[in-house]
Amino acid sequence: MKAFENFEVWFITGAQLLYGGDAVIAVDSHSNEMVKGLNESGNLPVKIVYKGTVNSSKEVTEAFKNANNDGKCIGVITWMHTFSPAKMWIHGLQEFRKPLMHLHTQFNKEIPWETMDMDFMNLNQSAHGDREFGHITARMRKPRKVVVGYWSDKYTQDKIAVWMRVAAAWTDAQDMLIIRLGDQMNNVAVTDGDKVEAEMRLGYHVDYCPIAELVVIQEKVTADEVNVLMNEYENLYEFAPECKTGGSKRGQVEKAARIEIALRKLLKAKGAKAFTTNFDDLENVDQIPGLASQRLMAEGYGFGAEGDWKTAALYRTMWFMSKGMPKGCSFLEDYTLNFAEGNSSILQAHMLEVCPLIAAEDKPKMDVFPLGIGGKNDPARLIFTSKTGPGVAATIVDMGNRFRMIVNKVDCIKPQPLPKLPVASALWIPRPNFEIGAGAWILAGGTHHTSFSYDLTVEYLEDYAEIAGIELLVIDENTTMSEFKKEMKMNEVYYMLNKALL
Repeated sequence: MKAFENFEVWFITGAQLLYGGDAVIAVDSHSNEMVKGLNESGNLPVKIVYKGTVNSSKEVTEAFKNANNDGKCIGVITWMHTFSPAKMWIHGLQEFRKPLMHLHTQFNKEIPWETMDMDFMNLNQSAHGDREFGHITARMRKPRKVVVGYWSDKYTQDKIAVWMRVAAAWTDAQDMLIIRLGDQMNNVAVTDGDKVEAEMRLGYHVDYCPIAELVVIQEKVTADEVNVLMNEYENLYEFAPECKTGGSKRGQVEKAARIEIALRKLLKAKGAKAFTTNFDDLENVDQIPGLASQRLMAEGYGFGAEGDWKTAALYRTMWFMSKGMPKGCSFLEDYTLNFAEGNSSILQAHMLEVCPLIAAEDKPKMDVFPLGIGGKNDPARLIFTSKTGPGVAATIVDMGNRFRMIVNKVDCIKPQPLPKLPVASALWIPRPNFEIGAGAWILAGGTHHTSFSYDLTVEYLEDYAEIAGIELLVIDENTTMSEFKKEMKMNEVYYMLNKALL
């Protein structure tokens, strides 16, 4: 609960006055008991606040207006205890601009066969009322998640918890500022995109920031500040001998610390939640800020290399969704392929910028080596290999007439030693296998950069795409190339027609 303690999800129950005042009292009592039980379950990351039973169009509209205007409210769960005529929901749903969940459940778990009478049946009509509500949300094309199950079952609560995390991340994205230190890497297409449309559709704002602003702050960083951060490094990481006090590489680690301090100050001063760098634009910066990027990602700042603001934003969102989860997430890049019959895989790395949250080692290694690109001095970096196990890799690309999210389920495996490649890395096999997984990703136009998580599942990203109203393509163990191609063609027709109708 602590990760999202400043957020609330509102619970609104639908009913009507047809059944009399006693029924309204019973509905209210049942709703309060359900909300109390959900909050006390320990399975939900966000507190639920019961906002009453609505019995008229005026009450519905007022409830949704209040939800829109309350800064703590990140979304609304609706449930129809009785039959709630759907026309009374129209104006409220037209007003509502936050994530919506429709919970199809009922107060009692089983039918009381021996005692059920007409009064009981008239009151407990979720099977009836939820279909009426489902019709109006479908008719209005209202994005929402439908969760079906008994409210006190863990399965149902787990579904609610996923949506809560996604709603929290969506809320976080609505004021996300991404600063780009330098511009787009020259001639790269897939990492760029329509920033105006991104702000309209996804909420976040992208600003250029000249590297000179970082340099000004960097020059004011004191030796004491650097010493404090160096002590932190030495407590957290295994230092190569040359990086220890008096070692030949010590100075480069200190310069990396100075860059990290300056970059963190810059991000805080601007109120930015994500940033990008570009190794073509680092004038008066000693080295590529790889170490700073690694550590800032671990704190939750979104990062994208070479000006990739969409991946920077997606990383921040996926990190936010997974707050408090144990396994970690990172920015990654497809680097090189390992063809092994029946077991081909992809080495994920970058020049330097891989987040230590995914490290298998308790203490990543701190070292300094030449980079061979960028024309700067030798950069410090954390070196480690990733954990093994399943995860999801995701990207968002601009298709011109829409944003497309591509998600691939992958399995991280243990790599062979890389004694001459001193970087952080992961090795994975995309599902259903290398040939289909990589082929489908390329056919869909996916980036060479990804935002990766061990903790999240496809469901989280599916919920996010639904809230955002963007296309979603999933590549998993059930994917075949023929069906994937058909899906892309059908999606193309859908979005072309949708744009024409608008």
